[in-house]
Amino acid sequence: MLSGQFTAEQTVSTKTLYNYVDLGLIAVKNIDLPLKLRLNPKTKHTHENKRKLGRSIEERPQDVESREEFGHWEADLVIGQKSGEDKALLTLAERKSRNFFIIPIADKTAQAVMDGFMRIRGEYVDKFDKVFKTLTTDNGSEFARLQELEAISETLVYYAHPFSSWEKGTNERHNGLIRRFIPKGKRIDQYSLDDIVAVEMWCNQLPRKILGYYTPEEIFEAELDKIYAA
Repeated sequence: MLSGQFTAEQTVSTKTLYNYVDLGLIAVKNIDLPLKLRLNPKTKHTHENKRKLGRSIEERPQDVESREEFGHWEADLVIGQKSGEDKALLTLAERKSRNFFIIPIADKTAQAVMDGFMRIRGEYVDKFDKVFKTLTTDNGSEFARLQELEAISETLVYYAHPFSSWEKGTNERHNGLIRRFIPKGKRIDQYSLDDIVAVEMWCNQLPRKILGYYTPEEIFEAELDKIYAA
């Protein structure tokens, strides 16, 4: 950070600077800001309770919360254009390693989401239950069929409280990283599989302070080695 470049009278607050961006007074747009601070207090809204799809996050074991055990995932969807038909991205973040999967799916339907999970299950075959011990997601209708995984595996599915995205904050954080490369409003089908893989690799090969400056990929591969060696 540069210091001493401006006098106190020439320096504006962060809030004022963002106001200038919103008003179009400087040559920067909100879409150019990877992470814009939310400085204004959120307006409170009264929401109707969404229907519960299955097992509540309140029943999730403490081992999941501590991040000490491998195999606990958070899931979400990244949507492109809301109007018209477009592909979607099924995103999965493993809580201990922070390893991140980005899986292109046909659309944002429950069937497409299940198809995405079945592709993953096909990759890990008999080790799937060890790699995916639990899965936490929200109550969106696109995840309405996830309990079907419990009928064919030992994976347990938990649903976060309605309008409580922070309960799967690891995944939300990674979705924000995707938006650096695929901005909101852009069609997902405009990006090739190679484009998506490149974003996934960037996320997983980024050293993290919280991981002792190892990468998510390194931690994830080490955990897989343990599973396959057992």
